[in-house]
Amino acid sequence: MMKLADYINEYSESHQNKTNILIHKICVPLIMFSLLGILKALPVPVSWPLWLDWSLVFVVLVLVYYSLFKNIRVIAAVLVMVIPMLLILEWLRPRFFLLSVGIFIVAWIGQFIGHKIEGKKPSFFKDLFFLLIGPVWTMHTLLGLTGIDLKIFSNAKET
Repeated sequence: MMKLADYINEYSESHQNKTNILIHKICVPLIMFSLLGILKALPVPVSWPLWLDWSLVFVVLVLVYYSLFKNIRVIAAVLVMVIPMLLILEWLRPRFFLLSVGIFIVAWIGQFIGHKIEGKKPSFFKDLFFLLIGPVWTMHTLLGLTGIDLKIFSNAKET
């Protein structure tokens, strides 16, 4: 497994165009939101507690993956993104499934338009783990605007 800084650097290589970066800052969170909405709508075993659904299972698995990078700031940043999404989906219940599917489709179209503008293929065509790097990259770039550093780059060069 690559270091997080290596993933971010490689992800950044296919996200240099300002329009593509802007599209990703909007579409990556929308894809995460809509994916959580779709997962939340899937039926769960009747033996599960009422509060447990597939979106929470997904979030836990993603957090386990991020924990492999041994960077608590990254986990915190992703939680800052995901917790409000889950709360909004709960507030929208039960009207969120079709909305989530629509957002998912439109946001992915936006992503591919961004990459067409960029002239480079999406990173996940090379490695599916880049689908999980997108949210970290987004939070890194958004929080960087506020001066918050996720400490992704220890000895690596930031691009």
